[in-house]
Amino acid sequence: MDFESNNWVWEGMYYYPRLFGGIMLTAALLGLSTSYFGGISVPTLLYPFPYLSIFYKKKHEKKRIRVYMDGCFDLMHYGHANALRQAKALGDELVVGVVSDEEIIATKGPPVLCMEERLALVSGLKWVDEVISSAPYAITEDFMNRLFNEYKIDYIIHGDDPCLLPDGTDAYALAKKAGRYKQIKRTEGVSSTDIVGRILSASKSGDSPQDCSNSTPVGEADDIKNKFGAEKQAKGGQISHFLPTSRRIVQFSNGKGPAPNSRVVYIDGAFDLFHAGHVEILRSARQHGDFLLVGIYPDQTVSKLRGHQYPLMNLYERSLGVLACRYVDEVIIGAPWEVTQDMITTFNISLVVHGTVSESNSSTEGGQDPYAVPKSMGIFQVIESPKDITTSSVAQRIIANHEIYVKRNTKKAASEKKYYAERKYVSGD
Repeated sequence: MDFESNNWVWEGMYYYPRLFGGIMLTAALLGLSTSYFGGISVPTLLYPFPYLSIFYKKKHEKKRIRVYMDGCFDLMHYGHANALRQAKALGDELVVGVVSDEEIIATKGPPVLCMEERLALVSGLKWVDEVISSAPYAITEDFMNRLFNEYKIDYIIHGDDPCLLPDGTDAYALAKKAGRYKQIKRTEGVSSTDIVGRILSASKSGDSPQDCSNSTPVGEADDIKNKFGAEKQAKGGQISHFLPTSRRIVQFSNGKGPAPNSRVVYIDGAFDLFHAGHVEILRSARQHGDFLLVGIYPDQTVSKLRGHQYPLMNLYERSLGVLACRYVDEVIIGAPWEVTQDMITTFNISLVVHGTVSESNSSTEGGQDPYAVPKSMGIFQVIESPKDITTSSVAQRIIANHEIYVKRNTKKAASEKKYYAERKYVSGD
């Protein structure tokens, strides 16, 4: 029965409260008499008054909890993704605020990724329901009231690591005072500072990642390499402190396979330093079928194809970054470089796709074509890459402005060292 068609019930409760109270009292007495005189049959309340079930449903309908989490989300990684996954688990709907370029510059220095790229990354996460662009870095009283009233936010979420404003005050003090603050566990082993350090470290001996997407001239890349290669950079490295667990992979996975008649689309690559270009090409690939399977090259393959300074992120880090994307259904961790007949049969692949923008000459190795089999079967297709951003082009932004990022990393490294020295075990996640 349509709820809107029963206005007379609401009007009855409003104008004749005593009558409805009498009905409820009579129902209670009937219930007692029925239990006492077991042999007497008395109609239940819902048969003579079927519309009263509406009140019960309305009263017991669970309110959906909306939670809010903000951040810069620069050089987005699986740590960001895991934070948002934890935040979503504290409610039913997750709203994410992405801090503006201007506020990041004022508080932390220039971001590596622009607002458009950061929005694409956050919007592409499977746990995000809504995004607020150009959110303030500090949650002021006005913005907090806007969150509560306009966006219907119930709780504001942040990690267990301290977030201090330039004046040393807690950025979430107002939310805590209002009793609308909840905390999640920080993901260990990775941070944007750590990733910047890996990129700067890779340029120490003149092995800086070169942009292979033709967006940076080779001569310019050589100049950058020669200028900064011999200089001492901020402490960093390609050794990841990430400790992969099966539980974390399960948390990021959909846990569902393709239906028997699904059109399975396969795309592969390194997916190093997951960026907006990856999000958009995965979105495009997903539109060609019902189930998107992503093959992620092992570290050795990436190094062989692109140089020993790659990958910047190890296999498990890259796998989590891809798994967090809302357009991805399943990944092959350590996929072979060549797409074989056995792979196609095993995973019931209907179409193999490849983007127009890729790093270096990753589609050829010694003249061998990794897509020869799907091409011969007529199930290979090149799709237009929506963005020309690559891992190398992102790395070049950092190397080209190395002095700024070295200074910023030195400051951040000190605060992170203090955090790890004082941190205690936090349950959950």
